[in-house]
Amino acid sequence: MEGKSKTKFLTRKQSSKAPDKEYEEEEEEEDNVSGVGNGINDLGEEEEPETIDPTIKLMYLTNEGDLEGINQLLDSGINVNFRDTDGRTALHIAACQGCNDVVQLLIQKGAQIDPKDRWGSTLASVMHLGEPERSLFCQLLLYQLHIRLILRRQPLADAIHYKNHEVIKLLEKHGAKSMMVPMHVQSFQEIPEYEIGPDELDFSNSVEITKGTFRTASWRGIEVAVKKIGEDLITDEDKVRAFIDELALLQKMRHPNVVQFLGAVTQSTPMMIVTEYLPKFLRFKKREGGGNPRNFNTVRGMNYLHENKPEAVVHRDLEPSNILRDDSGHLKVADFGVSKLLKVAKTVKQDKFIFSPETSCRYVAPEVFRNEEYDLKVDVFSFALILQEMIEGHPPFFPKQEEEVPKAYAEKERPPFSAPERLYSHGLRELIKKCWSENPADRPTFREIIKRLDGIDYLFMQKRRWKINIFKCFEGFEALWRKNHACPSNLSSRFSTRQ
Repeated sequence: MEGKSKTKFLTRKQSSKAPDKEYEEEEEEEDNVSGVGNGINDLGEEEEPETIDPTIKLMYLTNEGDLEGINQLLDSGINVNFRDTDGRTALHIAACQGCNDVVQLLIQKGAQIDPKDRWGSTLASVMHLGEPERSLFCQLLLYQLHIRLILRRQPLADAIHYKNHEVIKLLEKHGAKSMMVPMHVQSFQEIPEYEIGPDELDFSNSVEITKGTFRTASWRGIEVAVKKIGEDLITDEDKVRAFIDELALLQKMRHPNVVQFLGAVTQSTPMMIVTEYLPKFLRFKKREGGGNPRNFNTVRGMNYLHENKPEAVVHRDLEPSNILRDDSGHLKVADFGVSKLLKVAKTVKQDKFIFSPETSCRYVAPEVFRNEEYDLKVDVFSFALILQEMIEGHPPFFPKQEEEVPKAYAEKERPPFSAPERLYSHGLRELIKKCWSENPADRPTFREIIKRLDGIDYLFMQKRRWKINIFKCFEGFEALWRKNHACPSNLSSRFSTRQ
């Protein structure tokens, strides 16, 4: 068998690392590959089948999930660890197809758990290319190499790629090595200062804060909020990139109106970000006038983000559920999962508007929905809608369906002002209109918004102080009148004294 040249067995599910270009070429050549033929000649006549290479037959039967045929072949002496020209074994095929019973049989027959296909490599070959700086950016690059050169080379990686969960469990049960976390470091000295041991977090009384993302936990005697990225998402480069970006941002943030970063779990799975826990988020009851917009101190937190040096931070997901409140009513900006650092150009473009069940598109600026370039002013647009919601007591364009609202913004519609005029006094209505202007350049900065709100607050307090003083004056006269009428002798004594 060693003298024979190896052939390639083709399936619709190739190695998770194999280049897409090769898929196309292989599909064109599929009919010409020696092995399993269709038994029909060029004239359409049935031919006598040629002798099938037993090793290719093993791959074919594995692809078809034929347990009996596989068992017979292996009992006849066929090597269970036979490799085709791509270095793939029958276990690779079974892992791709999700054939749990076939995987079990191949393992019982002595299949190697972690064989590499021809796209395989080792972590050492990546790490020994040099000693790059251990910045988060470099860690992301190493992660991408790690995914492409290591994870997608073994049956376990193929099973993970095709989300064959039962096969994953079976392979891990028999010793298949689980993936290394993307931000893994090689020595104890390289572990980040913010690193928290996963055993320090107690989830025994955990409560889900947002579906599938945030949970509460106990850490060193205090309640904290924990954002997880599960093992099933480790191979999702977009999710991991967002996690690393958010971690990089939170480490820099130091402001009383921005949620406090406490630490992270990056050296094991699931990876986690740990922040202070604030029990409430911004919520307004219908027709109660929501809250006091003059005391909406989140604007100071947003101004801090926008004036961050050397790169401004655009939140991109500013909505009531991401404005948290402690028991004393203090507000803080949270959840930087889709935030971005704006470079010199100060603009960013999103290839496609993505609606996530975890976020609300009621607060998305029209330029984002239209997939245009946008800048920091998208947060100002969102702020205007939240400010109005505080006064109106219900979400913008309520009760329109969620997905209809961005279309309304794109068509230059804005939520109506229905609350009493007195709640929009001293220029508050004009400020909201300015903040949700169609042209982003016409929207004010958060520094300008702070000045406007401070001015409005001053006028309101002056008016209220005048009313309070008049009221107290009348209260004083009333108290004096009651005192004099309650004790007539006091009044007569005063007259006698004057005489």
